[in-house]
This record gives sequence, structure tokens and C-alpha cells, in this order.
Amino acid sequence: MKQAHEVLIRPLITEKGTLLAEQSKFLFAVALDANKIDVRRAVEETFGVTVLAVNVVNVPGKEKRWGRHRYRTARWRKAIVTLQQGQTIDLFSGV
Repeated sequence: MKQAHEVLIRPLITEKGTLLAEQSKFLFAVALDANKIDVRRAVEETFGVTVLAVNVVNVPGKEKRWGRHRYRTARWRKAIVTLQQGQTIDLFSGV
């Protein structure tokens, strides 16, 4: 079992994320090898909330160019965490 700080990398504060926060859904970048159960435990342990559902999305890396040089950005994993109605995470309230 992974520790909470190994699973949750950072909260994602985006325009879409702030709209989802009104529906008690919050976005996090998580470790590539973290599963839904790991994410649920990490969020409940870290923020003291009740998680109803976790959806995960694997975001592929993009090919970029810098002049004539090409490189690929790193792939990452995004988690959409649905909380019990009325609960919130304070990180997102001031945005």
C-alpha cells in the first residue's frame, strides 16, 4: 500500500476543474502506478473527506518542437475525485 504523499502529486487547478468543484468533483495529478483504491485512500486520509467515486485518465505525452529539435513530454495520470454532497477541499475554495 502506497503512502498518501506518494499517490497525490498535485491538485490540478484549471478552468474545467473549478467548474467541476461546484459539483463536488476535484482534479488531481497522481502517480502513474496508482489505482483508484490508492487515490481514494490518499484523498480521504489527507483531506478528511468521504470519497464516493474516483475516475482516472491516462494523459499521453505530446510531441513538441524547439526549433528543429523534437522531443516528447512525459505522460501522466489524472484523477477526478467525487466527494459526498456538501463536502469540499479547502485547496480549491479560494480559486
